[in-house]
Amino acid sequence: MKKKKVICIIPARGGSKGLKLKNLRKICNKPLISYPIAAAKKSKVCDKIIVSTDSNLIAKVAKQCGAEVPFLRKKNFSGDLVTTEATLQNALSEAENHFKEKYDICVFLTCTNLFRQASWIKKAVNILKKNNNIDSAFSVHGFYKHVWHKEGKKYKKVSKWMKSYTSRQVGQRLFREDTGLASATRARFWRIGKRIGNKVSFIVNDEAFTGIDIHTKQDLYLAEMAMRYAKKHKLIDH
Repeated sequence: MKKKKVICIIPARGGSKGLKLKNLRKICNKPLISYPIAAAKKSKVCDKIIVSTDSNLIAKVAKQCGAEVPFLRKKNFSGDLVTTEATLQNALSEAENHFKEKYDICVFLTCTNLFRQASWIKKAVNILKKNNNIDSAFSVHGFYKHVWHKEGKKYKKVSKWMKSYTSRQVGQRLFREDTGLASATRARFWRIGKRIGNKVSFIVNDEAFTGIDIHTKQDLYLAEMAMRYAKKHKLIDH
């Protein structure tokens, strides 16, 4: 059986309206860019770990942390309004052209979500390797809350079961998609601009820290305190 080739792509552009050079800000004396690289390396399931950036400075630090930066992202893929899907599609195309090989499975990790387990990456990739019927496997956070959305001028609950309140112990669970923490998708979907496929498998966690997504100074503070706690109590496996 042909070995499935796995590439991990970590987007890390230099521009950021909230925090300048955000991906180089430090948490526990390590730059944000170092965290997904370390997790990808620890997972031992990625044949290539590359960082997609438009910044020479980020590229330099990423290489020091053990990732490859075979190309710099072009300006038309570096703006505020460029979607993650377009970024990943472009990065995969550039990587395959550079390395002169096609990949079967693509791993997506972000720098602003730090509280992942390397084992989630390994599990996501192995799910796709073992089950050809699954298109994507990714991290989700399970929770019980009543969630509302706006339809026209009215606010409505997103699901019919939310008409009645129940104990959280017996209520239905919702799942927040956290692909930036750990996500593996068959490359054919990335090539057509889709982050995840149609048939999915969840890697469910209940860890509160996974909700920290760093975009502001307040987020940095929360992440610093949470990471100190996580390291002290060995809640992170890399």
